[in-house]
Amino acid sequence: MDRSDLPPFVIAIPARYGSSRLPGKPLRPIGGRPMIVRVAEAARLAGAERVVVAADDPRIVAALEATGVEACMTRSDHVSGSDRLAECAALCQWADDTIVVNLQGDEPFAPAAGIQAVVRALAADDAPMATLATPIRHIDEVFDPNVVKLVRDARGRALYFSRAPVPWARDAFAQQREQLPEDLPYLRHIGLYAYRAGFLRCYTELAPTPLEKAESLEQLRVLEHGYPIATAISPEQFPPGVDTAEDLERAEAWWRSRHRS
Repeated sequence: MDRSDLPPFVIAIPARYGSSRLPGKPLRPIGGRPMIVRVAEAARLAGAERVVVAADDPRIVAALEATGVEACMTRSDHVSGSDRLAECAALCQWADDTIVVNLQGDEPFAPAAGIQAVVRALAADDAPMATLATPIRHIDEVFDPNVVKLVRDARGRALYFSRAPVPWARDAFAQQREQLPEDLPYLRHIGLYAYRAGFLRCYTELAPTPLEKAESLEQLRVLEHGYPIATAISPEQFPPGVDTAEDLERAEAWWRSRHRS
């Protein structure tokens, strides 16, 4: 994997112990080790200078002590992972221009190439934030509100994120809605972000916005306040994250299928 053009970066992994759908999620085992450890292992493969878990519970910190993974204890009352990362950046005293990748604590199989792609996207742009997308291949995803769609401008910056089927292919959809319209790219947003550390601190001071609340998409707050978001197409597919007990079973099966003796 070529890293010659990869700028220095750090990875921060927000980990919240409480979860309504999967209590104690960071410590649930995958392949005999806590999920948060698996996420950190994936992060290390990307070539970060530093990998830090931003934890909200001492049980997460304790689980990491014997692994060599660095933990940063943060407050338990943060509303979002970005807020938790902002506190982590302050505690770690990262310089304002430090590239910080926000790797979710329930993404144990995030590909290194995808992490590197979001780093390169931010480094190549003067936007304060970057994210990834992947092409949509099936029409069902376009109409699925759980699939967040991304619309980009000619420069590759985000125009909008939505749970709705955007862009709306007026003429094509007037005729049929069983196939993707030809010559119109549909992109699925991947929730992997890179920030400049200084913007993380700025983000926590931005007031929530109407579109953010309506769509329940945190990244819309950035666009509504006038800040650009750079984007890139992920070179690899991201396996689904772990939100439920069923997801955890699938993750365990996926891990075992790749680590058979």
